[in-house]
Amino acid sequence: MTDTVSSEAFSAQAWARNAEAYEAIRTMAFNAELAAGSLARARFIHYIVQDAHYLVGFGRALALAAAKAPDPDRMVQFARAAETAIVVERSLHGGFFRDYGIDAATFTGTPLSPPCDHYVSYLLATAYAEPYEVVLGALLPCFWIYAEIGRDIFSRARADNPYRAWIDTYAGEDFARAVAEMIAATDEAAAGASPDVRARMHRAYAQATRLEYLFWDGAYREARWPV
Repeated sequence: MTDTVSSEAFSAQAWARNAEAYEAIRTMAFNAELAAGSLARARFIHYIVQDAHYLVGFGRALALAAAKAPDPDRMVQFARAAETAIVVERSLHGGFFRDYGIDAATFTGTPLSPPCDHYVSYLLATAYAEPYEVVLGALLPCFWIYAEIGRDIFSRARADNPYRAWIDTYAGEDFARAVAEMIAATDEAAAGASPDVRARMHRAYAQATRLEYLFWDGAYREARWPV
């Protein structure tokens, strides 16, 4: 875990409370095989298509966080994060789409899987209905867990790993900087929150962490709607 936050900070408490869930994500089959470079192409394709769908919803939730932000600096931060989610990270997906022959019609014709739909719906419902502080609690796991997973996989992946572009993106300095800024914003929001709002932030963080697990697990199982 990032060691630059105080043990009294919301982020440190949230990480400690959800450490077991993070470890389950780190060691789950999808990420173990991604690190080894042995993940089946079909599973990665399912993941990358669903992740591209997810980023649209995530970008909307970030835009709502920007709208609720209490000061201009945070407004700019989350507006830029929304842009990054839609433009920069989707360019990563676009590279894989070209490699795998996934055209625009195939992408738009693929519905959100049950885990992706659940996660996006949760983030948007939270972003619309909850106060700014709770919205950040729900958004933080996607940033932070991806960075930690990216760093972990980077530390043990071979140079010729077929998923190297994904690994390098989430283990990179640019993404680490965005995560540090998100942690700082969340801790800042929590510092001025009432005990009730802070408790709701923790519930939101825990729920989003569980949904992170379900998203990757759904990709590994190539989850689809049964009817």
